Amino acid sequence: MKIAPDQTLPKVNRLWIVIGTVIVQMGLGTIYTWSLFNQPLADKFGWELGSTAMTFSITSFALAFATLFSGKLQDKFGIRGLIAASGILLGIGLMLSSQVTSLGLLYVVAGVIVGYADGTAYMTSLSNLIKWFPKHKGLMSGVSVGAYGTGSLIFKYINGAMIESRGVSQAFLIWGIIVLAMVVFGSLLVREASNTASPLSASGVRAKDYTVKEMLKTKQAYLLFVVFFTACMSGLYLIGSVKDIGVRLAGLDVATAANAVAMIAIFNTAGRLILGPLSDKVGRLRVVSGALLVTFAAVMVLSFATLTYPLFFTSVAAIAFCFGGNITVFPAIVSDFFGLKNQGKNYGVIYQGFGLGALSASFIAALLGGFKPTFLVIGALCVISFLIAVLVKAPKADVQTAAAEESSAEAIARQEAAGKETQTKGPHGKDSKGMRLNPQTKGM
Repeated sequence: MKIAPDQTLPKVNRLWIVIGTVIVQMGLGTIYTWSLFNQPLADKFGWELGSTAMTFSITSFALAFATLFSGKLQDKFGIRGLIAASGILLGIGLMLSSQVTSLGLLYVVAGVIVGYADGTAYMTSLSNLIKWFPKHKGLMSGVSVGAYGTGSLIFKYINGAMIESRGVSQAFLIWGIIVLAMVVFGSLLVREASNTASPLSASGVRAKDYTVKEMLKTKQAYLLFVVFFTACMSGLYLIGSVKDIGVRLAGLDVATAANAVAMIAIFNTAGRLILGPLSDKVGRLRVVSGALLVTFAAVMVLSFATLTYPLFFTSVAAIAFCFGGNITVFPAIVSDFFGLKNQGKNYGVIYQGFGLGALSASFIAALLGGFKPTFLVIGALCVISFLIAVLVKAPKADVQTAAAEESSAEAIARQEAAGKETQTKGPHGKDSKGMRLNPQTKGM
């Protein structure tokens, strides 16, 4: 696919920025191999499996919480420095996990520290790449978030092999070193997008760039949060429980049900790579509404159908595909609704649905007592979120204001350009050295 240059951005080779972001995101995505560590840790230290597995819920919540502050930290330290520092902190957190001997310490280093570092680098690198390609936001979001999922898929085998050959503690140490190197190296290739003005729409109007405070005054912010919360809740609940669901609901043996873990990683990544670019062509909310319908159908099958091997894996694959697609499309939706300038900060607020979705599904399952009641709740939320996705529209109240701000900015730019032209040109269209001015070359 040929990507048209954006004349408002500096002349840089954006391919290196894409490569750097992909390396960073692949390193960050390795935390989704956490389920491999639960049983070995429980066996080594005699911990309850459920208590050990709680670590990843803490990681997910810390990851989402970190996105609230990542934009401000980027403003202060810059994109490269912040991603590199996050990579170092992430690596240290994993390396320290190799030395833990108590659950409390594991929750702190592998939960809070690893989650916070991962969320900071995830949000800033994703938002920065989208800003470099304002006309292809869905595609670039798919590339970035797809790399995150690919890291999880690849390291499922790497971390699994290390646990088997070297033991769980040594695997943490090596994992931390590799991830630290990947994120820091990738950060060196990333460059901050300095021009973050939202692109012109088809009608020639530039969307208003909302601050977080302004965004929170709109009803659309809360409606999008509900949709994102639903999408995350369905996917994260499945990721955390799919092996047990296969054993208890489909009657599969443990080894066969465990294959669903790899299937989730594959279809989750496929959803990210396919639905992101598709949203650029058919519309983002259409993609989200379609994914919610498919998710609804899949959870109804899991709740009421007599599950066979093919039916179980088809339902799991469908939910994983839609989850991957939804979390890929949402960064672009937020920028479509609230502008590119503060996209990272605004999406950080909406992204809290990720952390709450991870925790809520577990609490609902414990409260209602099982998989099927939880799936029914998720199905009801899918219906509500589908209606929201079909009906919600971008804020319109401030379009005139945004257009006025744009006209004012353009007028100032024209005045400045005219002033420069007067200073450089002579009376016959020549510059002060008597040479004719060359046409302005096109930017990258």
